[in-house]
Amino acid sequence: MIFIPFFFVGMAALVTWILMLLWNWLMPAIFDLSVITFWQALGLLALSKILFGGFSGGKKGCGCDGSKGHRGWKHKFKHKWANMSEDDKMKWESKFAGTAYSGAALTEEDSKLNTAEEARQQEE
Repeated sequence: MIFIPFFFVGMAALVTWILMLLWNWLMPAIFDLSVITFWQALGLLALSKILFGGFSGGKKGCGCDGSKGHRGWKHKFKHKWANMSEDDKMKWESKFAGTAYSGAALTEEDSKLNTAEEARQQEE
């Protein structure tokens, strides 16, 4: 437990040093910028954290638990779908048939087949 803070300080120093080396190797040669010091590299890291919210490790809002982020909507929709009546499900399918919301978009041939099948069912 005593060494954990030292580990994080060491990792921050290592990342800062790597940023400084990469900057000093690439930026002066490519963009004719000046070289930076260790403390300027640390400032760039802090600025990137403020502006872009990095260093989260991909866990913040990732939807890993199914409640947030991009994956949360699937769980909500499945729950909503399970509680829909059959009429509501049919309305949903007819409204979004052939779109990205229906799963695989219907091709023109599939539409013709479905139309022919619906006509056959109405005749019966």
